[in-house]
Amino acid sequence: QAQLVESGGGLVPPGGSLRLSCAVSQVSEYIFSIKDMNWHRQAPGKQRELVASITVEGNTNYADFVQGRFTISRDNAKKMVYLAMSNLKPEDTAVYYCGPFGGYWGQGTQVTVSS
Repeated sequence: QAQLVESGGGLVPPGGSLRLSCAVSQVSEYIFSIKDMNWHRQAPGKQRELVASITVEGNTNYADFVQGRFTISRDNAKKMVYLAMSNLKPEDTAVYYCGPFGGYWGQGTQVTVSS
């Protein structure tokens, strides 16, 4: 089964930046390369929501609330997915998850935006 490990979260002030990483293991590079990848987030008391997607061709889509501030990217050779976040706002505070991949999720990484 696929394993996803997110990292890079932390505490940043409003306007700050972070770069999240997601390492996918237990799958081949080929299988990873033919899967669209996503980042979701879940804030306390709220449902998990889609933040950004990247297709196998490298096409990207973003939720309106992060458009222009976040950038998703992938490295198929390393089986990695990234989310570069800038101009962070307090409402971006959430646990960020890479996935799902074959129905599996990672444990998430906490992003807290606060002064």
